[in-house]
This record gives sequence, C-alpha cells and structure tokens, in this order.
Amino acid sequence: MLDQETLKQVRGVLEGINTPLTLLVTRDREYVHADTFSQFVEEVASCSKYINVEYEQGEAFSFRLIRDGKDTGIAFRGIPNGHEFTSLLLALLNADGKGRNLPDEALRRRIQNLKGEVKLSTYVSLTCTNCPDVVQALNVMALLHEGISHEMVDGSLFQEEVDRLGIQAVPSVYANGKPFHVGRGDLGELLGKLENLMGTSNQADGHDLLYDFDQIVLGGGPAGVASAVFSARKGLKVAVVAQRIGGQVNDTTAIENIISVPRTLGTQLAADLFQQLECNDIEVFVNRTFLHADLDGKVKTITVEGGEQFRAPQVILATGAKWRRLGLENEDRYVGHGIHFCPHCDGPFYKGKDVAVIGGGNSGVEAAIDLAGICHHVSVIEYSRQMKADAVLQEKLKSLPNVDIFYEKQTSELQGDGTRLTGIMVKDRQTGEEMALPVDGVFLQIGLQPNSDLVKGTVATNARGEIEIDGHNRTNIPGVYAAGDVSTIPFKQIMIAMGEGAKAALAAFEDRMYAQ
Repeated sequence: MLDQETLKQVRGVLEGINTPLTLLVTRDREYVHADTFSQFVEEVASCSKYINVEYEQGEAFSFRLIRDGKDTGIAFRGIPNGHEFTSLLLALLNADGKGRNLPDEALRRRIQNLKGEVKLSTYVSLTCTNCPDVVQALNVMALLHEGISHEMVDGSLFQEEVDRLGIQAVPSVYANGKPFHVGRGDLGELLGKLENLMGTSNQADGHDLLYDFDQIVLGGGPAGVASAVFSARKGLKVAVVAQRIGGQVNDTTAIENIISVPRTLGTQLAADLFQQLECNDIEVFVNRTFLHADLDGKVKTITVEGGEQFRAPQVILATGAKWRRLGLENEDRYVGHGIHFCPHCDGPFYKGKDVAVIGGGNSGVEAAIDLAGICHHVSVIEYSRQMKADAVLQEKLKSLPNVDIFYEKQTSELQGDGTRLTGIMVKDRQTGEEMALPVDGVFLQIGLQPNSDLVKGTVATNARGEIEIDGHNRTNIPGVYAAGDVSTIPFKQIMIAMGEGAKAALAAFEDRMYAQ
C-alpha cells in the first residue's frame, strides 16, 4: 500500500525508536479489507526493528499499540491513512517518549490527575484536516493515563454504526458510548472537557504554576508570532500562550497571497511559525484555555485553566477570531447535525444531497465550489447585492450547473426534526418575503467573530467586539496592546496580521524605553 518513497520517509521518522512496540492486529480473515490492511500494518512495522506485528482472531479489522508487553490504550479501527497517517506515526513516537506534540509538565500533571476510567472513540474521515488534532490529543492522554483508552474509527468503513449514532460531522468523539465532542479541538479544550466529565484530584503545588516574563503574547497566529519574534529580538523574555500555534491558519488549505511565498499550505505555515518561535528563544505554552485577565497595575496577570498564571508588565492580545454564527434558535442543537463550518471535513457526508452555503466571500465561494463536486445541488446565500469573493472564484462558481446563487437574502429560521437539520427559511431583504429552502446541510462562511471575551469590560471594544487600538496598536490600558483579527484593524489577512504583530511589539518596546 505504501510506495518506496513514503517508506523511506517513514524509516527516517521512526529511526530513533528504541522501545519494543507491538501492533496487535485483530481481524476476520474473511473481512474484505483484511489482507490489504494487514499489508499496511506490516509495511509500517518494517520501518523499525523495534516494531513487530502480532495477530488475533476477531471482527472486521483493528489494531492496538502495545508497549513493553502492555496495552497503551491506543487503537485504530480501520487504517489511519490519509491525514490520519501522521496520527499513527506520532502514536509510535509518543509511545517511545518522543514527538513535538507531547505536553509540557503542567498539562501532563493535569492529565494524570484525572479520576476514574473512560473509553473514548473518535469517528473520523481520512480526508478531514481537523480530525488528526483530536485523535493525536486523545492518544497522548491515553498514553499518560492508565484509565483512558482511545480508538480512532474510520467512519466510512462502519457506515451502519455511523448511521445508528446519527453522526453527520467529523471528528465526532464518544465517551463511554455517549456524545462527548464534535468538530475541531485541541488538547487543552479536550482535557478541560474530560476534567468536567471525570473529575480531577489536583495535587499540584501552587508555586510552580507562576511564570514571570517581560512580555506575554496571547495567541499563536501570525500576529502573535510576529509580536513575539520582534520582541524577542529586542532582548526581552517573551512567552506565547495559546491554544495552538498557527490559529486559524491551521484550517486554511492553499495560501497564495503571502508576498515572496507563491504558495504554501496552512499547516505548513503553522509549522514554519512554530519553528521561528523556537529559533528565537521564546517560551511557548500551547493547549491553554484562558480564564481570567487582570490588567490593572504595572504587572498584568493571565490565568489559564489548570491554575497556571503568567505575569508581565506588558501584554499583547493577538487572540484572533472564530467563525461567526447565525444567532438563530436551535443553532447549537444542529451544529454537527446539519450545520457545519468545514466543507473539507464534513462535505463527504452530503454526497448526492442538497446543501446551502451561507456567505459569498472567498471562503464561502471556495466552499461552494468544493461542495458542488460531491453534492447534488448547492445554494449560495449572499446577504448583499453582490458577492465579495475574488472575480476568478465567482466566475468558476457561476459556471457550475448545480449551483444557484441567491442575492440580498438572509437566513431567518432553522428547520429540523430535533435531531438533524431539514431546511432553512430565507428572507428577501428588499421585500421581506420568505421562502423555504429544503436542504440536508448548511455550511456557515459568514466571517469571523473576534476572540475578545477574555478582556471585554476591561479593554475597550467596538460594537463588533473588536479591541480598539490606535495607530501604534495601543489599547486604552497602558501596557496592553492588540494585533491581528481581534483588533479594529479593517482588513483580516495573514500578511496584515503579521505586520500588525510587528507594530505592536515595536510600540511596546518603545513604551518600555520611554518608561525607563
């Protein structure tokens, strides 16, 4: 199944493993994929002398990761190919104590303090770009906590099971057979949910949860990384505290408008951002969920879930933005059950069906074009008289025979049976006339909402929730700056966010010099 070039790369990744590992395959020899799936496992194992394969009789096909003769709690039902191939390689590295994704000591302690046991199953699509983050995070937690087990399930191989559970979005995580999490998630978010589910016995001493820096940057997207790099080059002791490095960049596919870089991928840019942080002696704290910001006084304090506190005289807010919601009744109920944000992840669930895309910007038109290739019909709902997407994208969209575009329309109601979405009501903004649009799924692409909740009521924000800044990225609070999509800067682009991050850092350094 794996070509020679891929096998060569895998050997390079796994060459440092020195712990005996076993891939214990459970299979039914009559299962249609038994031989090809077994070949895949054998080929991966052949890339390291420390990995072997054993077989036992069972249903369909799955395999578990065994370390030193003991079950690690990590299992794969189906083959982790496609985007999930990295999840398998990381599981092998993590079992040997290696891998950049292993959590730091504070997160490791929180995982080990979880109480009791839980069996987790994550249903994925091998084409989903968000699924690996969830799978890899839960695999790590299984490795670090004996009471946690986790299996990746390729939903396409277990369609009856997927239909019975009513899964319409990936990743979908079940805990002890009950719905636990849907959609994108990182280790910090998932750990917080597990702490709520399982409870925790926090035995940590408070003194080692306090960190002092010259400057704290909140957010790891292009603006946050640029701020940190520029500040570190001024000789400051800088910390980046974020959920993940790259932010929204991780959810972007092709990027072709960064000057001097003709084309890159979102995941590659995120990796490059992380590498540049490492090259500049910047301390990085990822998978953190912000709880409280005390910005009064000369020393600011940021508290995150788990009790850690980060203190510094200067804070740069670069927390970015998240997808905007419609704000309609029952919206939360149908997220993952008819309402979606990622066409690449959840589009395959709607093969041959009718869907709507709400939003006519670049992301909306790109989503509609992609969905038109697999869906029966796509309706694009545009709020304005014309779409804002680039002309070349609009031309492509209008050339597709199974796409209709509705201008000056507003989604006014979500219709469903309580378990899944069945349609939407669309209102004409000129006449007020409403029409019913029966659809199986809706993909929201209506822009971004700033992640400013942490500082609302403390730092001045506008009606949209964006943090108000002056021409030097200063907020209304001395020592606090903002950059990127969370701020009032008018254009939300990667290039602009990077420049704004640099401006915020330079303004902060200038203020520091004048204060001395």
